[in-house]
Amino acid sequence: MSSTIFITADSKRQYNRTLFKEVAPRYDLITRILSFGRDKSWKRWLLKHLPSEMQSAVLDLACGTGDLTRALAKKYPGAQVTGLDLTPEMLALAKGPEGITWKEGDMGALQNNDESIDIITGGYALRNAPDLDICLNEISRVLRPGGTAAFLDFSAPTSPLLRKLHYGLLWGWGALWGLLIHGKPSVYAYIANSLARFPHRQLLYQQLADHQIPVVNHRRFMLGMIEVLICKKS
Repeated sequence: MSSTIFITADSKRQYNRTLFKEVAPRYDLITRILSFGRDKSWKRWLLKHLPSEMQSAVLDLACGTGDLTRALAKKYPGAQVTGLDLTPEMLALAKGPEGITWKEGDMGALQNNDESIDIITGGYALRNAPDLDICLNEISRVLRPGGTAAFLDFSAPTSPLLRKLHYGLLWGWGALWGLLIHGKPSVYAYIANSLARFPHRQLLYQQLADHQIPVVNHRRFMLGMIEVLICKKS
């Protein structure tokens, strides 16, 4: 896994399966380490800014081991809550209260009916989409009008100089822990490499708006490297 140059969406999808299969047993630990223990507070901010009224159907994309999915089930106890992930090894670690549905699947090929979901979330999901445009089209398709989509992910600044700085910091921090935990710097240096191919924040805002899910609220964390986006289906 030394190379993260994706020729096609299929090659990125396969890379993601291979990578997250390897990191699954340590995913929760490394998320805490790489975020300096702040990951949970970022997700609390996301949850706080979701609609307070009860919802019928909630979908958590790239759910991983399911921490955000479980929090959604707690916030909306009467809702049909689904956690979707590409990697079966991640889903095998996902546990939660009865009522949560865990599904293996691709966020670019959702099996939901049109306009059938009230809330869609994604923790570090969009950056890992094999094809971001297709993923956003699927999110817009299944989200009901007036529904909310909320995403937590790394954020690429518009300034090329700042992007290079962020890339260097993320690459070094990720490579260090990849070496310490897996003996391979490339495992978590992937975060920086994937961000290098992710649209900068203004382009991302425009892409979301083009898919009728414009950003209506946002907050950046960790010197702007992390951002939570709250979007509303128009």
